[in-house]
Amino acid sequence: MTNVTSEQLTAALADLQDPETGRNMVQQGQIRDIASTAEGVRLTLALTSHSSPLRDETRREVEQAVRAKFPDVKKVEILPAVHERPPMPLGELGLTAKSVIAVGSGKGGVGKSTIASGIAYGLLRAGCKVGLLDADIYGPSIPHLLGLRGKAELTDERKIRPHELEGLKVMSIGFMVEPDQPVILRGPMLHGAIQQMLRDTAWGPLDYLIIDMPPGTGDIALSLSQMLPLTGAVVVCTPQDVALLDAVKAVAMFRKVNIPVLGMVENMSYFLCPDNGKRYDIFGTGGAKRKAEQLNVPFLGEVPINIQIRVNGDEGKIAGNFTNAETAPFFEGIVQALAQQLRQTMRATKPLPTLSILN
Repeated sequence: MTNVTSEQLTAALADLQDPETGRNMVQQGQIRDIASTAEGVRLTLALTSHSSPLRDETRREVEQAVRAKFPDVKKVEILPAVHERPPMPLGELGLTAKSVIAVGSGKGGVGKSTIASGIAYGLLRAGCKVGLLDADIYGPSIPHLLGLRGKAELTDERKIRPHELEGLKVMSIGFMVEPDQPVILRGPMLHGAIQQMLRDTAWGPLDYLIIDMPPGTGDIALSLSQMLPLTGAVVVCTPQDVALLDAVKAVAMFRKVNIPVLGMVENMSYFLCPDNGKRYDIFGTGGAKRKAEQLNVPFLGEVPINIQIRVNGDEGKIAGNFTNAETAPFFEGIVQALAQQLRQTMRATKPLPTLSILN
């Protein structure tokens, strides 16, 4: 038996914070069943599904905290568990989502929808409950990228039933009009369409709602900022200067309406030729990372020009971006960086008080 008491172990873990809320995990009952064993130490670590992308990182922090205080412990056994913490309704719309993240760009053609759908699907793969709203009213490409077809239907409660892809809940105006028909809306009608998809869709409880924004700096960002509290925004751009000029405007737009910018993603960073392995910086490279540093915005990662990404998008096979060995690290890296940024944002703010009634 290890010569360490459960009280000593509890004290060693007292400063660890929940990745989602910043609250003390021991007080919240998320680190429990702490005990010494013949082999070392055993405990249970319970995280919410919102924190699933940070599961391994949090496990390492727990183990490091134990070993820092008790370096002679041979084995630290950490058993996983789920900590249930349902989302609270947001704003007047009553949307039940913990984090609402807008993915935007200063201009079209930079692959914003590919990145937005990649973030949503990556969070889903990590174990989160995710919704994806296609707010690009005039060019709804999400249904095609995800291979989803058919008109939206109503539930028995007269709510719009979202399409689903492996549990990812998806809503788009593309499910309401014929594929070859243009969407002709302006002003209040545009605002109303976004509001209806947010309010009347049967989203259910979500950890994340990812919103694929239209390109540019138009009405929808303002409408969203008025409808519900957004957690933050991700700005997608390509490396060349002309695209970065518009990305700067997108960052300024989000800040103007008090939406925190969680990071920038550089798409089409370079092309790695499959024939000779040579790298070609077709649009330049590293421009978004340098601009992010100048704007004091986190850089979440890059995605190269890759033929398979294009094929997956054309064929509606988003999963291929995560199963292909060449492309998976880029998308997984962006999802991980975003989750870490959300955690840092929580740590930078005042943690919520410990309310046992909400556990």
